[in-house]
Amino acid sequence: MSDPIVQVEGLKKRYGAVEALRGVSFEVREGEVFGLLGPNGAGKTTTVEILEGLRDADDGRVRVCGMEPSATTPQFKQEIGAVLQSTALPEKLRVEEALALFTSFYTRRHDPSVLLRRFGLEEKRRSFYSQLSGGQKQRLALALALVNQPRVLFLDEPTAGLDPQVRREIYSIIEELRGERKTILLTTHYIEEAERLCDRVAIIDSGRVIALGTPRELKERSAGTTRVEVRLVRPLVNGPGELRALEGVADCLETDGRYVLHTSRPPQTIVALVKHLETAGNEIQSLEIAAPSLEDAFIELTGRRLRE
Repeated sequence: MSDPIVQVEGLKKRYGAVEALRGVSFEVREGEVFGLLGPNGAGKTTTVEILEGLRDADDGRVRVCGMEPSATTPQFKQEIGAVLQSTALPEKLRVEEALALFTSFYTRRHDPSVLLRRFGLEEKRRSFYSQLSGGQKQRLALALALVNQPRVLFLDEPTAGLDPQVRREIYSIIEELRGERKTILLTTHYIEEAERLCDRVAIIDSGRVIALGTPRELKERSAGTTRVEVRLVRPLVNGPGELRALEGVADCLETDGRYVLHTSRPPQTIVALVKHLETAGNEIQSLEIAAPSLEDAFIELTGRRLRE
């Protein structure tokens, strides 16, 4: 079996008194979509920047395509593509000019006209960068990252700040690349993004990898609990803390007017919930019971929601 295309062992990075990475380790196999999932400040971007050769590590071992990114050799740059958290191009640069410019940097080149068609930018080929919408700018960023037909594609928060419709468009593009067995390492703080796009996920929190596996494997770690979502006629006077003492409840959080309970004993919890609400003069408006999700696994591992 060949070596993984990305290898990270004991990666550490400090910014003054802040330990951004505290011994991060994982591997990415060729042809898979690997996700780093975690909240803002967890260390995801620092990890990716080290893998791209944009930042030096303080300690640890990193190999990408068999090379050390810190060396930033011309050959290394030929092998990777990247979409950073924000892409900024000159406002008066036209779309086709941007593709021609980036293509000229590489010895292995993709046909720009094919990329224009693939990313739905043909009608915008003569448009200035400043005239593009947020979604079009992100599609152009993806096209630019693929001009050299990279062996590894890094996507740092590829849908952050985009509206739901544009986010779905980007998902479709990444799913196409996944179908072509393109090796992709992406960072995200969207649970649904990791669950939908990634073959494997590393949950990273406070500079450490706290869990690693397929989305299904990570969800199965929460198999001992059930997710109960409830809407009430009136908000709880003392917030979700009121429900954490109910029988079987491991945790309760409030989000978008719903109370989400994680329980090991669903029947007993529901009975206790009804009794508690009767005493408080409140009622259930709706109630849903579901199997554990990737978010449930995250909550169980970290003790909090991803976007708290």
